[in-house]
Amino acid sequence: MPNHVCHGAMLKCAMGMAPSSLVVLPMNMQMTSNVPAANIMDHIPMVNIMPFGMCQSPSNPMVAAATAAALGVLTPMPCIPLTPSPWAPGAPTVTLANQPALDKSSMLNCNWAGVITIEQEGQMTHTIP
Repeated sequence: MPNHVCHGAMLKCAMGMAPSSLVVLPMNMQMTSNVPAANIMDHIPMVNIMPFGMCQSPSNPMVAAATAAALGVLTPMPCIPLTPSPWAPGAPTVTLANQPALDKSSMLNCNWAGVITIEQEGQMTHTIP
């Protein structure tokens, strides 16, 4: 059984150059291991999803412009995540604020071709059946 993801979970983006951490606001009024628990709707850029250092995706307009200015040499630029859709698939058996709870198997897509995964859940004691 996977662990429940919570505030402080370590995230990794396939196009980012550094890890980031998940920020979960206490709006859901649910805790796991004494920190706010996450659901699939915790996907808002710069609120829940923080930057991943530098972005190296050619589909990011800033990276594309910098790469063109460098005569085609890939030039990473600062990451500004763009994640309009929720995490998928979430935990089908547990709901949190009427949405599926977030577990380690969930992934989040960034519009700049990055896939964001959960590297560490933020707590290791509460599992999701």
